[in-house]
Amino acid sequence: MHEKKEEVRPLESREAEGSPALSRRKFLGGMAATVAAGTVGLDALAAGAPMAAAAQAPRAPLGATAKARARRERAFQIRYQAALEHLNKPYQAHRSNGDEERYPGRIGSYSKGLPHDAFGEVDETAYASLLTAADSGTWDDFLAVQTTGGRKLTSPQAGLAFDLEGVDAQDLAIPPAPALRSAEAAGEAVELYWMALLRDVNFLDYGDSAEVEEALADLNRVRVFKGPRENGQVTARSLFRDPLPGTLNGPYISQFMWKPTPYGAEYVDRRMLTYFPGSDHMTSYDEWLEVQNGFGSTFVFHDPERRYIRNGRDLAEWVHNDVLFQAYFNACLIMSTPLDPFSPPTGGGIGAPFDPGYPYRGLPNQTGFTTFGDPYEKTILCEVATRALKATWFQKWFVHRRLRPEAYGGRVHNQIEHDRYPGVLHRDVLNSKAVERVHSKNGTYLMPMAFPEGSPTHPSYTAGHATVAGACVTILKALFDESYVIPTPVIPTPDGLALQPYQGPPLTVGGELNKLAS
Repeated sequence: MHEKKEEVRPLESREAEGSPALSRRKFLGGMAATVAAGTVGLDALAAGAPMAAAAQAPRAPLGATAKARARRERAFQIRYQAALEHLNKPYQAHRSNGDEERYPGRIGSYSKGLPHDAFGEVDETAYASLLTAADSGTWDDFLAVQTTGGRKLTSPQAGLAFDLEGVDAQDLAIPPAPALRSAEAAGEAVELYWMALLRDVNFLDYGDSAEVEEALADLNRVRVFKGPRENGQVTARSLFRDPLPGTLNGPYISQFMWKPTPYGAEYVDRRMLTYFPGSDHMTSYDEWLEVQNGFGSTFVFHDPERRYIRNGRDLAEWVHNDVLFQAYFNACLIMSTPLDPFSPPTGGGIGAPFDPGYPYRGLPNQTGFTTFGDPYEKTILCEVATRALKATWFQKWFVHRRLRPEAYGGRVHNQIEHDRYPGVLHRDVLNSKAVERVHSKNGTYLMPMAFPEGSPTHPSYTAGHATVAGACVTILKALFDESYVIPTPVIPTPDGLALQPYQGPPLTVGGELNKLAS
């Protein structure tokens, strides 16, 4: 009898299949979690544990030829079957929102770092050189992309890289971003304008702020807003949050961003460098245009006092300088370190239990280390970040090429000031109180930026931080018990110089991880 072999279907026989509909705010739970699937969950891995068990055969020397050959064959079969599974997956349909083809001047597309005219519209020859490189994927064509200024494009070829772990970066898809003219894009922009206006209002003070009340009224007027609501309304408690379980409980900021982080025999104090209130940038048109052309980076002094995160300005600066998986690595250290009241100032970690599917749970004589232990959990947490980045960088540079919010703000300014784009931008943003407030404050309709250089030099969709957040938090949820209630939660003092006890509803690992991913 012959052993049945897996059929490898010809490439031509595999039909393309579109991805299911998915809202942008479900991005973390959708594409990013799918990226994380390159590292399988506890239950699936635990189910494969018997493969690693010793065979019930007579013992042989460790280097015996038969045993070594059997091991090598088994390793090959595991890798082959995984590769075969990926090979036979349906192709993904990668669809953009059509803005690139729809508008002259590429006004809905990313072009920062390329030359622009006085309206901030990209030079067509320069943009064509970017399209040529994206189409061919060759090293020489990417070197020929016509840029200007001192800032370089960020890793535009990363989406072409291959990986020997997990699904290929180009085999993951996500729905198109909201189109430039859509009500959804307008709702996003109104929210971002208010984020800029409220940067210096402490999150814990949202319920007592007249500015926040104005923002809520404005956001409740827009036709399409995908943020969470309470009883159909955007509220001070739901403002700028995500509709994930636990994110409306307690403070806006996750406990994993405030608690001291045990780091072996050391610890990390979570107070950070931040900027002074009112340190906004790109509010003049000349500065905005200079930054679009790849120039400009004014030096800004930090506040000399390190502070715990209190508001949007602090959080923006944290993201500005973080190691990409830093927040999730810190969370892992906090969860995996036992409570220790005799270890000031951290008190140890929170001693979160492992997920119920943990394979060593309840074993009388074994515990995890190399697999399902401290080195394992930290390693896979960081590993998944680079896979997430390759997938999202392919979407950024080779599919969507969506404009940055600062460029959208330039379109708003030029429409209101010069009627440059009649019928293009949705009236919800053009008539918003946020845009009016920005003009009253700065004399332009540009979206105020938290950093002198504005955005990074890569397209906005899909978001790198968001994809990595979803991937890393998926790993943490697979490892730890989400229902565990966090002991001794904290909040910062109003000045951010110290921590104090939090009083309120219980906060769980799952909810605080969801805040971290938001």
